[in-house]
Amino acid sequence: MTKRSGQPAAVILAAGKGTRMDSDLPKVCHEVGGRAMVCAVVDACRAAGCERIVVVVGYKQELVREALEGFDVEFTVQAEQLGTGHAVLSVRDALAGFEGDVFVLCGDGPLIRPSALRTVLDRHRETGAAATLATSVIDDPEGYGRIVRDDAGGFLSIVEQKNATPEQLAIREVNPSYYCFDAARLFAALDRVERNEASGEYYVTDVPAILKGDGGHVEVIDAVPPEDVLSINTPEDLREVDRIYRQRTSGHSRIGEGAA
Repeated sequence: MTKRSGQPAAVILAAGKGTRMDSDLPKVCHEVGGRAMVCAVVDACRAAGCERIVVVVGYKQELVREALEGFDVEFTVQAEQLGTGHAVLSVRDALAGFEGDVFVLCGDGPLIRPSALRTVLDRHRETGAAATLATSVIDDPEGYGRIVRDDAGGFLSIVEQKNATPEQLAIREVNPSYYCFDAARLFAALDRVERNEASGEYYVTDVPAILKGDGGHVEVIDAVPPEDVLSINTPEDLREVDRIYRQRTSGHSRIGEGAA
């Protein structure tokens, strides 16, 4: 097993609108803790040791760029909203020549902790995995992709709720979209992701199963506290996440300190 080292990169998905937010703002520009929520994700990545951070923008991208003015990040553009897999593929040229590990994260998850990212990266490197997924076990998994494991407890697949069987719907281990990949394997697998028949989109959630099918090791680690999994889909969700974020970071000047 070859031990990987060096500083990881991060890809932050920030191209979506957020159709249930009752606003024309890009979803990631809604404020949590007095600033655009995507800022907290960038800070967490930097605190976890990421040297390069690439933000994928699309809908009203000028507002996302403005929100991240002063942050040391790069941008790529997802011209069409064709899913998370398509969004990550837009980063291929930006990371051309990069050999190492890359996080793939969502820009609308401001409760992310640097410590969780460091835990994922450590496990990823210790096991020589092609992909490592951080998961969370929550009481109410409604709406989340389920983590399906094999009889030995290893990764089998991520199943979206709309595609899940009744047995799979009972699974409480969910996918909060914290991924770490070997960069070269990630982009090679993305070329083989098929368009979802129902949505017409390409999903990064299909990549781990592709890598496993190629004989690569996919590591799964329960590393995300349940209280960090709250999705922001409505103004009510936003207020709750803002409350949690402010409570957590009270007395700290930086998210990297307050959410470690």
